[in-house]
Amino acid sequence: MFKSLFLPLIAVAVFITFVGLLSQGKLNNFFPSKATELTVNTKILKINNLQIDVELAKTNIERAKGLGGRDKLGENSGMLFVFDDGSKPTFWMKDTKIALDIIWINDKKIIKIDKNVQPEIGIEDSKLIRYSAPSSINYVLEVNAGFSDKNKLEIGDSVNLIE
Repeated sequence: MFKSLFLPLIAVAVFITFVGLLSQGKLNNFFPSKATELTVNTKILKINNLQIDVELAKTNIERAKGLGGRDKLGENSGMLFVFDDGSKPTFWMKDTKIALDIIWINDKKIIKIDKNVQPEIGIEDSKLIRYSAPSSINYVLEVNAGFSDKNKLEIGDSVNLIE
């Protein structure tokens, strides 16, 4: 009888220990939250005197995913897409659920702002509107729609990525 109860008792003890450690946050390194994953590669971007917390998208996979699937973006937050010098990328709103301002940056200056770009949920890929760089760029910043007007951002404004 002792042998038949031993294994279930050990299993219950392990389970209780696991739940206790998980609830105290002691297993966070093994099970990172989405919030942790999103803040791993962040920097501060300064436009004039305004500071914006930006998540960097430096790889092709990160740039392709972009803000697709996100339900919201913080008030003073954005995604900064990093490109090699001389790039002239095109953007679309595939799988993007929130309206955005798209800010095109080259040589530490804003060169174009596409304001209030709306989501296009359920639209065939071939029919999605494309947004293109006017010339070669280094960065593209996506922020909440209205951010540019609210903060009086203009073409020619100074941009610096704080390393």
